[in-house]
Amino acid sequence: MTHHLDGNVLAGALSEVFTSDVTAARGRCGGCGHMAALAEAMVYTDAPGLVARCAGCDQVLATVVDTGDRVILSLAGLSAVELRR
Repeated sequence: MTHHLDGNVLAGALSEVFTSDVTAARGRCGGCGHMAALAEAMVYTDAPGLVARCAGCDQVLATVVDTGDRVILSLAGLSAVELRR
């Protein structure tokens, strides 16, 4: 049987990732495979939050909803995110 740890082990690695300018990160669209900086995505603001769509195929890459006391983030349309150190 494979030994595993709980999700708390991700705290260090993810704290490094989410302190940088994420718009400079490159993302790969899960739909068409287009790889580009997140800053190049088409972002729509006429929804309850922000909706980022792929410039290549218009698939939803990410959504960000600010509810006041929390932020709900979905990166479901991205198959990978590449950040430089």
